[in-house]
Amino acid sequence: MKEYQTITEISGPLVYAEVDEAIGYDEIVEIETAQGETLRGQVLESSEGVVAIQVFEGTSGIDQNASVRFLGETMKMPVTEDLLGRVLDGSGRPIDDGPEIVPEERQDIVGAAINPYSREYPEEFIETGVSAIDGMNTLVRGQKLPIFSSSGQPHSELAMQIARQASVPEEETEGEDGSEFAVIFGAMGITQEEANEFMQDFERTGALERSVVFMNLADDPAVERTVTPRMVLTTAEYLAFEKDYHVLVILTDMTNYCEALREIGAAREEVPGRRGYPGYMYTDLAQLYERAGRIQGRDGSVTQIPILTMPGDDDTHPIPDLTGYITEGQIYVDPDLNSQGLQPPVNVLPSLSRLMDDGIGEGLTREDHEDVANQMYAAYAEGENLRDLVNIVGREALSERDNKYLDFADRFETEFIDQGFDTNRDLVTTLEIGWDLLSMLPKDALNRIDEEFIETYYREDDSEHEVVEAAD
Repeated sequence: MKEYQTITEISGPLVYAEVDEAIGYDEIVEIETAQGETLRGQVLESSEGVVAIQVFEGTSGIDQNASVRFLGETMKMPVTEDLLGRVLDGSGRPIDDGPEIVPEERQDIVGAAINPYSREYPEEFIETGVSAIDGMNTLVRGQKLPIFSSSGQPHSELAMQIARQASVPEEETEGEDGSEFAVIFGAMGITQEEANEFMQDFERTGALERSVVFMNLADDPAVERTVTPRMVLTTAEYLAFEKDYHVLVILTDMTNYCEALREIGAAREEVPGRRGYPGYMYTDLAQLYERAGRIQGRDGSVTQIPILTMPGDDDTHPIPDLTGYITEGQIYVDPDLNSQGLQPPVNVLPSLSRLMDDGIGEGLTREDHEDVANQMYAAYAEGENLRDLVNIVGREALSERDNKYLDFADRFETEFIDQGFDTNRDLVTTLEIGWDLLSMLPKDALNRIDEEFIETYYREDDSEHEVVEAAD
């Protein structure tokens, strides 16, 4: 291990130093300032004679008299099953006043890509307790399903609800592995107030016992934000593929992560891509998202719910746009539904889970699940279209059948979507509510449901509903 005092330039979060030997990319660095403070960094760029180092704690206090030591290894995460119930900072150090972590292993945070040949297809249900997700956009083990939100929306409350309620139901089918369920929560660039809310909720509900929490706050260095999701996913892979846990990873906020990439790119004077973000951001995000999945011969799984706030509520912005290309669907948090007081304000029409069909069906998830979801989607979409027409011609100009669709859309929002952030609905309850709503419509309107299911679940008593007159 060599020590240098050859710092030539300090630019934002980066330090440039001259070296006389080959230095590896991503190698960990210790920088000792003239005041005796030791800071950690990582080699971001290495060329003959010069290296660029990104400093996790920021470059304040570093000058050309500081010493630079290259440790000869990449950054590693100390992993152990005892991490469950612990709270760590964005670079994996305990901040919960608990005992020191005694790791079973130290694993490289970059991780190893899952061989596509060894991947097992995701097709097993994860119950979040949220009807808009379980009923309409089902989450499947090994899937990556992001939540698209915007500034000021209650995506944090939805994240907390999923974190404390999510579970893997005990299936009655053969081959149940009995694996335990764990949640790993990675917060990037959140405020202290949000952090306090998360921790109070975790502690109040007891969810912390089965969780590992990584906290990178808004006033923490932006460079640390580029490390946090990799720390999170390394821990998830260890618990899933070596300890047989089904792990749900919640990452919030991916927009803050991408802003950190842009800040580092600007400091390196890179040629910017769309809206100033690095041209390699797609590859960088793919390296994170593709670490979700299942592996043949392993009982555990890693499922991801990344949360991102779309700047200007624009889903064509590079961050949601690139995320949508990589992931298997998206859940939209809608500002209009939020302004109406719906909790959670999930808009099911633009939302999508591409693996839903494979995660529902016979057994615990009920055979009628897919039919009910398709019929409710179609009926709600029809009701939404009629709302636009009502604004032009008035409700009294519509037929009785059209008025039933309008009533359906209203009740769908107030009874199915609006369940509150503290209500945990199992899938059976969700589908029961769905059948109550579908029974508002005539039987001949249920053209997406098998006749057998209509005969079994249709509520005859609910089929006749008085048309509600529109208020002036």
